Amino acid sequence: MEDEVDRIVDAWRRERPDLDPAPLHVFSRISRLARHLELARRAAFTSRGLEPWSFDVLSALRRAGAPYELTPGVLMSQTLVSSGTMTNRVDRLVAAGLVERHGRPGDRRVVVVRLTEPGKDAVDQAMSELLDYESSLLENLDLAGREALTATLRSLMEPFDS
Repeated sequence: MEDEVDRIVDAWRRERPDLDPAPLHVFSRISRLARHLELARRAAFTSRGLEPWSFDVLSALRRAGAPYELTPGVLMSQTLVSSGTMTNRVDRLVAAGLVERHGRPGDRRVVVVRLTEPGKDAVDQAMSELLDYESSLLENLDLAGREALTATLRSLMEPFDS
């Protein structure tokens, strides 16, 4: 079964026979899949009144476990943003009532960001909707296929994670 990526590769072979477009078979599919997933995630988040960036912050807090709080520095490292960006994001989430900012008991100099109940509900609902959708995308793969794909993608990610 030929797909759009096959047609793109064939066109490059025709137009630039001096190049080997074989990597496009993998990376163009990953790129196209990433775009489809980005759109699906955006839909899951916006149905709960969230943006992708707000989901990133809220989910980092949710994954931390009760009492669902982290310092801005930890949030920065988990979401890969700068200090100024994180401050802006936390300010916006505080204004929306999804998180609260306070000093740590015993050391008021340490600021922590804590997930509120509305924030927890929003991230939980968005995550459930997202996982339902993503699970449906994997229905055509058996367990062995999923595990093989996971291992392959982990290998491809290794240079970026180190």
